[in-house]
Amino acid sequence: MNKFRAAVASMRLRTLPLSTGGVLLGILLATADFKVDVWVAVLIVLTTVCLQILSNLSNELGDVLHGTDTADRKGPQYGLNGGVLTIGEMKVLIGVFVGLCILFGTMMTLQSFGTLLELTPILVLLMGAGAIMGAMKYTLGRNPYGYRGLGDVYVFLFFGLVAVMGGYFVASHTLFWRLLLPGAAVGCFSVGVLNVNNIRDMETDAPNRVTTAIRLGEKRAKIYQTILIVLGWILMLAYCQLRMFSWWHYLFVVTLPLYVLHLRGVWQRTGKALDPMLPLLVISTFLLCLLAGIGFCAHLF
Repeated sequence: MNKFRAAVASMRLRTLPLSTGGVLLGILLATADFKVDVWVAVLIVLTTVCLQILSNLSNELGDVLHGTDTADRKGPQYGLNGGVLTIGEMKVLIGVFVGLCILFGTMMTLQSFGTLLELTPILVLLMGAGAIMGAMKYTLGRNPYGYRGLGDVYVFLFFGLVAVMGGYFVASHTLFWRLLLPGAAVGCFSVGVLNVNNIRDMETDAPNRVTTAIRLGEKRAKIYQTILIVLGWILMLAYCQLRMFSWWHYLFVVTLPLYVLHLRGVWQRTGKALDPMLPLLVISTFLLCLLAGIGFCAHLF
């Protein structure tokens, strides 16, 4: 593996559908209610992609520096933990994506609000700065919150509530309390991805990191996984009930069998055998978000 391929591997592009799913849902829900600037939508997605890659790179560097990623790791090997990239090269790569997050986030805010000097765009930029810090501090630093079992909270907030509601707000300049429901639903599914990852890695994480899965133990962590998926579906269905009825709003229900397959696999597998359950849940959540958004936009066609 050459350095370019190693760097791409460390970006973990297979995780991108999860992070983009929430913002796409927010953008599409905004499109169903308002006229949305296409360039604002594009810049929201680009900013989200860069934040996800920054999080992945920072996570890998933090795990290597803390000695969590070793040759016994159950998950796949990437550029740094695979020995192809150096710590210095990873830091440069992280710096590049911090810059890209700032660039695209600033362009997004300016395109949406027409200025950077009023209260609302300033608050959006501050939220973006918080997202950058949160992405980096998951495993980096002296007291990373991902090593204290707080990763679930970060993922729920930023991959769920902030993704959906933030995408909606930047696209439309408006917010409704009912958006908490799809935001929380996507948050539950996103925490589910983290939880499966942590169940898989319990053995190698245990000496250095405290995760929710380690605190609960494998069986209860799988019960927690089931609760997350079921609760996410309840919240999505509740959101549909709050809107004017249309069968199109329930288009996302066609993804239900994928979630059933996911939970079945989680209960039947352990350790490294759980790895296929991660992309399955990522793709399922992306499809759910996309189809839900399209369903609410159906009246526009």
